[in-house]
Amino acid sequence: MEKCDVAIIGAGPYGLSIAAHLKARGVNFRIFGTPMNFWRTHMPKGMHLKSEGFASTLYDPDSAFTLEVYCKEKGIPYSDVGLPVPLEVFTSYGLDFQRRLVPELENKLVSLLRRSPEGFQIRLEDGEELIARRVVMAIGLTHYQYVPRMLAALPAEFVTHSSKHHDLEQFKGREVAVVGAGASAFDLAALLHQTGAQVQVIARRTTIRFHDPPKEGGPSWIDRLRAPVTGIGEGWNVFLCANAPLVFRRMPREFRFDKVRRILGPAPCWFIKEQVVGKVGLNTGVNITEAKVQNGRVSLQLTDAAGSPKTLMADHVIAATGYNVDLRSLAFVDSTLQSAIRSAEHTPILSSNFESTVPGLYFVGVTAANTFGPLLRFAFGAGFTARRLSGHLARSAQRRSRISDPAAKVEATGRDEVVNYDKA
Repeated sequence: MEKCDVAIIGAGPYGLSIAAHLKARGVNFRIFGTPMNFWRTHMPKGMHLKSEGFASTLYDPDSAFTLEVYCKEKGIPYSDVGLPVPLEVFTSYGLDFQRRLVPELENKLVSLLRRSPEGFQIRLEDGEELIARRVVMAIGLTHYQYVPRMLAALPAEFVTHSSKHHDLEQFKGREVAVVGAGASAFDLAALLHQTGAQVQVIARRTTIRFHDPPKEGGPSWIDRLRAPVTGIGEGWNVFLCANAPLVFRRMPREFRFDKVRRILGPAPCWFIKEQVVGKVGLNTGVNITEAKVQNGRVSLQLTDAAGSPKTLMADHVIAATGYNVDLRSLAFVDSTLQSAIRSAEHTPILSSNFESTVPGLYFVGVTAANTFGPLLRFAFGAGFTARRLSGHLARSAQRRSRISDPAAKVEATGRDEVVNYDKA
């Protein structure tokens, strides 16, 4: 079998950014996946990104090919702040980034990952097998779709997760219930309404917290002092999460997990508000207490805080209920390898270099958020990740090269970092 030093599984913003950095450092790698697949096929056509322009980019070592540069080349309107980025612009930019900076990408899926005496054995969907000394799991969100148990019990033709819908034309003229209170729920509701569907949004929250629109001319220095602007949001809590992920990692586990859950919770974008308010049905402050199919339609029993019931009928239910990181969802990972990864709440325990308790196996992106904080839930976090991880992988590759060279007269310890995983 062919061998490589590093295998990257996943070709979204994290995988492509890490590959661009490894290439610049001369590290031998292979990268597998369909470029920008989640963005191209699991998000609805016509939507706009929640992040601002300056935070909606991929990362090469010289920051030479940003979204701003791409838009200037193509004559596409762009602003660092205040001009929502269309999904189609972001995905086409990501594909161009891949063609220019990571042409080595192999558009193949990994069907099996397991340990081997030399590192890790990888089997691709076309049957090819290879050995990688180290593996970077840049797998994104695709494996972690979450549908509440009550809805998941409905027949598959009546309920789907929001990530299953790129083209919404099939819902024209139909009645659709969207469950959720975040950006994905309200993006879908707006686009479904524009498609010609009759939409009802169902949310447990009593009020929907839309983001405030940007101020004309940008925030004043007083505004910036009160609520610093970052690539993942505003405020001092967010500022610290965005700029000190290594400090975040040193915090107690309970603190980290709580902050990842609570900071930057569900909040639709400001530009969606006028597209949904008064145009789609809003059922807030309610819980779904029963869901069943009745006469070829879905019957949802809603109950508010006072216990008052309400029945809502729909042709289809879309669960815009987010994602739940769970290593057990990674079906392509061998069970023996799965059991060797130490985890907390089914998310991997990681070193400061993203390495799991299985030496040579790294996790990045949302899978690493419980270690490094909310920054890793956003594409903006790919910049920090690519710089740090590529530096670590390059240093250890150089050290391994010195150790394997019998003529080398350099003493190497083989240690990059001593990690107490019980405190990680």
